[in-house]
Amino acid sequence: MTQDPRSHDRTTFPDPVYKETVLRPLFDGARMHHVEGFRAIDRAHLVMLAETGILPRDVAGRIARALADIDLALDPAAMVYTGAVEDYFFAIEAELKARLGPDEAGRLHTGRSRNDIDHTLFKLALKPRVDALAGKLRGLIEAALTLAQRERGTLIVAYTHGQPAQPSTLGHYLGAAIEVMLRDHGRLLQARELLDLSPMGAAAITTSGFPLDRHRVAHLLGFAAPLENSYGCIAAVDYVTATFSAIELVFLHLGRVIQDLQFWTAFEVGQIYVPNAFVQISSIMPQKRNPVPIEHLRHLASQAMGRARTIRDVIHNTPFTDMNDAEGETHEAGYQCFETGGRVLDLLAALLPALQVDDRRVAENIRRSCITITELADTLVRGEGLSFRQAHEIAADVARAVVAADGDLPRDGYAPFAAAFREHVGREPGLDPAGFAKAVSPEHFVAVRSRFGGPGPAALDAALSGYRAKLAEAAAEAHRFALHESKARDELQAAFTALAEEG
Repeated sequence: MTQDPRSHDRTTFPDPVYKETVLRPLFDGARMHHVEGFRAIDRAHLVMLAETGILPRDVAGRIARALADIDLALDPAAMVYTGAVEDYFFAIEAELKARLGPDEAGRLHTGRSRNDIDHTLFKLALKPRVDALAGKLRGLIEAALTLAQRERGTLIVAYTHGQPAQPSTLGHYLGAAIEVMLRDHGRLLQARELLDLSPMGAAAITTSGFPLDRHRVAHLLGFAAPLENSYGCIAAVDYVTATFSAIELVFLHLGRVIQDLQFWTAFEVGQIYVPNAFVQISSIMPQKRNPVPIEHLRHLASQAMGRARTIRDVIHNTPFTDMNDAEGETHEAGYQCFETGGRVLDLLAALLPALQVDDRRVAENIRRSCITITELADTLVRGEGLSFRQAHEIAADVARAVVAADGDLPRDGYAPFAAAFREHVGREPGLDPAGFAKAVSPEHFVAVRSRFGGPGPAALDAALSGYRAKLAEAAAEAHRFALHESKARDELQAAFTALAEEG
């Protein structure tokens, strides 16, 4: 028979309902996500206490050996929360007390608090997740660059307001997406700079009267430096808001590109063909080709974005101090968006190189929509000396006539052009039929738009080369992060081992 929790002695901690609804989930989250962080913090702090003389080296050595023994003896995955201690931190402290006694075991906590420990734990957990996500984003940028280079001259219809607007190339379109992804990657790195500042040594709020070496602990834990203001170490959780804001933007922006892919693969548009490896069939309609990976990309990107936004919004209207809103379960919920977002980046990076442009459908959509007509107006300004407004009116008359006749602009547009030119200008045009056909061809439309940032071959090649250089720079920065942290891990292990072997 289950005991009624209301009958429990309310003077005994923990209350059974509080235990099950708060303390157990927090304990389980710590043992699943933060064990390595706890170990690193304990070891780095202990090494610093010994090096500064705050603890005698023989005492520090015994604590080091006890910590090493706990690591070997304790399996966090098998731990069950009983309520005997408040949280995972106190569970490890209890293990130390069992081995060393309460006095010596308690010396490890000299000059620190669960406040600075917690925020250090969260940063240690976020850094590799951000690094992994940024790595996947670079993989997607690489895939997009490869496709853009392959299709830099491949015509597509560019849309505005859901309507055919002008011809461009797939390479030019992807270049725009790549620029955004590179900026999003930069925002992730900016957030990582905040993650790379250590809170350790802030203690509860105001540091400590002990001569702590905050820089040494930060270095041993792989941080770039300590976060300076000790109050900010435990209150200014902008490392949380910055990280999840950056993640939110990654998937908000990718969602727009994914939506274009959904639109472009629709039967009525059809300018992108998705190969069979990414197509599912209907259970009842044998003619259907459903590119449902794009749908999965869309909803998973929305889930990643929504989860990131949730974490950011949890911090809204919270006090500027240490508080649980930015801690345990908030971070645990946030870790889900890394998993979901990583799936989006992996799938999109696999899908992009498989996509093909349907040249026949693109040509037909260009024909039906007369989207090269802007270049006719531009050509008249340059070659006939007209104002753009007058040239625009002539071009509009031509487009209306060709669309009404369901014609082809290069082939069928010269006669209505000549008539409109005579009506608006009062003379014969200097542009002959061959010149007219060239001016309104999609190939010419793209080729003459060779200004900086345009789809013309020289401009686009220069842009793609620049994007690749920025991607290489980002990859080199990631390598520097990894190398720094690897060296720090080795240094911490060597210092801790030497301490444990003393005496």
